[in-house]
Amino acid sequence: MKVINSLKSAKNRDRHCVVVRRRGRVYVINKRNKRFKARQG
Repeated sequence: MKVINSLKSAKNRDRHCVVVRRRGRVYVINKRNKRFKARQG
């Protein structure tokens, strides 16, 4: 999992990427390709 300041670039890496809010943090997850994961901040 990458920790990035801006998740916009992480969301654009794959078309199945979804931005999700969990426990006050913002994540990018991908059900199809598990390696596309990121967290903000």
